[in-house]
Amino acid sequence: MMDVDHQIAKLLVQLSQSQDDEIGDGTTGVVVLAGALLEKAEELLDKGIHPIRIADGYEMAAKVAYDHLETICEKFPDPRKNLEPFIQTAMTTLGSKIVNRCHRKMAEIAVDAVMAVADMERRDVDFELVKMEGKVGGKLEDTMLIKGVLVDKDMSHPQMPKSVKDAKMAILTCAFEPPKPKTKHKLDVTSVADYKKLREYEKEKFEEMVKQVKDTGANLVICQWGFDDEANHLLLKNELPAVRWVGGPEIELIAIATGGRIVPRFSDLTAEKLGTAGIVRELSFGTTKDRMLVIEECKNTRAVTIFIRGGNKMIIEEAKRSLHDALCVIRNLIKDDRIVYGGGASEISCSIAVSRAADKISTIEQYAMRSFADALESVPLALAENSGLAPINTLAEVKSRQVNENNPRLGIDCLEKGDNDMKVQHVIETLTSKRAQLMLAVQVCKMILKIDDIRADGGGDM
Repeated sequence: MMDVDHQIAKLLVQLSQSQDDEIGDGTTGVVVLAGALLEKAEELLDKGIHPIRIADGYEMAAKVAYDHLETICEKFPDPRKNLEPFIQTAMTTLGSKIVNRCHRKMAEIAVDAVMAVADMERRDVDFELVKMEGKVGGKLEDTMLIKGVLVDKDMSHPQMPKSVKDAKMAILTCAFEPPKPKTKHKLDVTSVADYKKLREYEKEKFEEMVKQVKDTGANLVICQWGFDDEANHLLLKNELPAVRWVGGPEIELIAIATGGRIVPRFSDLTAEKLGTAGIVRELSFGTTKDRMLVIEECKNTRAVTIFIRGGNKMIIEEAKRSLHDALCVIRNLIKDDRIVYGGGASEISCSIAVSRAADKISTIEQYAMRSFADALESVPLALAENSGLAPINTLAEVKSRQVNENNPRLGIDCLEKGDNDMKVQHVIETLTSKRAQLMLAVQVCKMILKIDDIRADGGGDM
């Protein structure tokens, strides 16, 4: 999180966070738009227009832009028939991220992950079923989608089998150790005979636990807690592979994926509570001793894991954030399948619509509406500038063509492909994201405009 001291800057950071929480993408765009609106508002204040009138004008302009987006949006086809448009949309999202050198593959992984867990009847996506794991080493291109669960653990004993086919898993949250009193206690061992008795008791208890697990037909134990070397040896001797110290969230995901039940006591373990998977295998990485477990061909195929590789931890974390944005965009498309075209095309189109609406307003709010239209152009201007183009000339040309050709799909040709039609270039954004950007940016600007003064901790004005 950025360390920001200025109060208004904090509001803009929170604005970006709100866009991320609500939509998952478009965080840069919403801050650029809010900054442009505040800049234009300052010019209007210098002209002597009251902040409330500016806020009202912005609200009216946002309503016009919001309604105009409805008229220029297009519907997407059913993803079950054609995934390509969804992959193109994910590629647009990933285009500005660090993963853009392999963004076709990353886009396909994001779409496949969402489609695996999506409930198309309810048009809903449960992100709890999509897990992201990263491992330093390899390159971004080695990132893969696993139709199952990936656990950052290995078998508890090095001599246990590295692969278990047709796995029947006992998923335990109880420790593999003899029962202890719940209250505070002390045990005195005064002779060798007492020690041998205690050791025999422990061994009997371990054997009883192992037998209880084996009697249910389980051939793999997933345990939330650890167990000592004696228990580990007994499990190996009884040919019962085990995994220990598996975290709570992973245990829950394994239970969902394999159709098993989490068992808190050995006495509650039955054959019906076992989870099933086609194969459980260990993955090894290069020359390191790191191991990970992959649980595949699960009973519930809706649980998936995206396994990210990268040269260092920073790249992996950035790839996780980028893929999260792409997952959110695809989820939004499944919830609402309407899209607009990117590259600043929708902003230019909305700017033209707001300017026309401002000409019909007789009150002072028309100035704020025209400023809103100018602020909308800050997005295509920034795109042109970042692409090494002459910003004002490029924007003027595209805006002129949009008016003359009545084509709201024309945007900034950032990659210089020779065509300004964003539909041809497959630069696609979701309608929900664009609408959220407009409404959130305007709300923050209205709130800031209604602030009379800011006082710093030292007592002076900021």
